[in-house]
Amino acid sequence: MGVLTPFTLRAATASDAPWIAELRATVLREDLERLGRFDPLRVRRRFLDGFAPEHTWVILADGIEAGSIALRPGPGSQWIEHFYIDPSRQGRGLGGAVLGHVMGRQADSRAFRLNVLAGSPAQRLYLRHGFTVESADPVDVYMVAPGRGA
Repeated sequence: MGVLTPFTLRAATASDAPWIAELRATVLREDLERLGRFDPLRVRRRFLDGFAPEHTWVILADGIEAGSIALRPGPGSQWIEHFYIDPSRQGRGLGGAVLGHVMGRQADSRAFRLNVLAGSPAQRLYLRHGFTVESADPVDVYMVAPGRGA
């Protein structure tokens, strides 16, 4: 599947927090409702309380903010977090292109880790990019992929 729209990444700033929190609520709502865990305040607050702009990029497509992705360094691994694509841009290869780009540019041998909500269609994207399920519970699926670095 090709990307219909080229993308660029720009460093996030503190002023991006409100709209990314809204995007998070929109993107996660269906899965959280299915799991019986959607709380409109909590879904935004969890993002805002942990937002680290220094590890986050804004995804621009056609010059418009289309999503976000964060790569947080941790001991022994790199955590992919806050990876949200605006629903109007989903299903056209943008998420896969961004994920491949972010993972491919890391000269770091530490594994990539992430968690995704159980039953989320996003899990298929991660499997296509070399992630395997490390552990799972009724709400979260934790996935890992080998580092790409030298």
